[in-house]
Amino acid sequence: MNLESLVFPLESKIYVAGHRGLAGSAIVRELQRQGYTNLVTRTHAELDLEDAGATQRFFEQEKPEIVFLAAAKVGGILANNTYPVDFLMSNLLIEANICRAAHSARVRRLIFLGSSCIYPRDCPQPIREEYLLTGPLEATNRPYALAKIAGVEMCWSYNRQYGAKWLAAMPTNLYGPGDNYDLNNSHVMPALMRKMHEAKMSGATEVVLWGSGKPRREFLYVDDLANALVYLATLDDRRYDTLVAPSQCPLINVGTGTDLTIRELAETVAAVVGYKDKFVQDTSKPDGTMRKVMDVSKIQSMGWKASTNLKTGIAMTYKIFCETQT
Repeated sequence: MNLESLVFPLESKIYVAGHRGLAGSAIVRELQRQGYTNLVTRTHAELDLEDAGATQRFFEQEKPEIVFLAAAKVGGILANNTYPVDFLMSNLLIEANICRAAHSARVRRLIFLGSSCIYPRDCPQPIREEYLLTGPLEATNRPYALAKIAGVEMCWSYNRQYGAKWLAAMPTNLYGPGDNYDLNNSHVMPALMRKMHEAKMSGATEVVLWGSGKPRREFLYVDDLANALVYLATLDDRRYDTLVAPSQCPLINVGTGTDLTIRELAETVAAVVGYKDKFVQDTSKPDGTMRKVMDVSKIQSMGWKASTNLKTGIAMTYKIFCETQT
């Protein structure tokens, strides 16, 4: 790293909203790894981001130069279906309050973290950024997706109206340290890992997999995501400005651009965990969308590419998972 050429010196004040979450904690690790020393964080107990006044006062006091907006209310299908108002309102309030306060505090760059669920349910594959708002959303998490779409539009609107330089990054399926392993409320990767681990520990001879196992999905190690976000946030002005020009939606996908079937994923997790018995496909359970993979040509053209292969990422995640079980 050439310290003299840094757009943002290592003492630049950086606020990571949502620093205890899967993505936010990875962003903090990456910033610390790169030597940034002036990181600002607040727990929910210390700062309720749904409180406009408290958020405004925080920004007036701290005046960060860069903001990573990773704070969000998240959950699985059951939670999204049960509490749609909560997922819509909480995320809208967090985004609106941070964007307004960041503008008032003259934040130089803001990176808003979205979700691939913002894209239409049945859009072409791989998913390109321009597919946003070209078709119906997946019904089971539409309120959450709409809130995230509003966040993208907020970034673009501030760029257009005020000359802000805010970027919306859309990650693919994430996994890694700090994931949620609750079988009722987790995503496919941590659910598979916990199922395989428990089967191995109990001596069970079969693990049930939902659906046919044929749908294809893409997975990104969360520390790779964090590396991408810090890379984007600290790009030189010439390249960064091409991403946030007021004439275009400031949206960029972050992923690997490669996918595999759920069955192949299960076999990879089993190999890492050491589960050696059989799988049973419960075809009474839904498959969902048959393929979901990001087009990552835009971020790769900026000079970034994921570096952690899937088996290595799963092995690192499983090691940390085992440490939390003792």
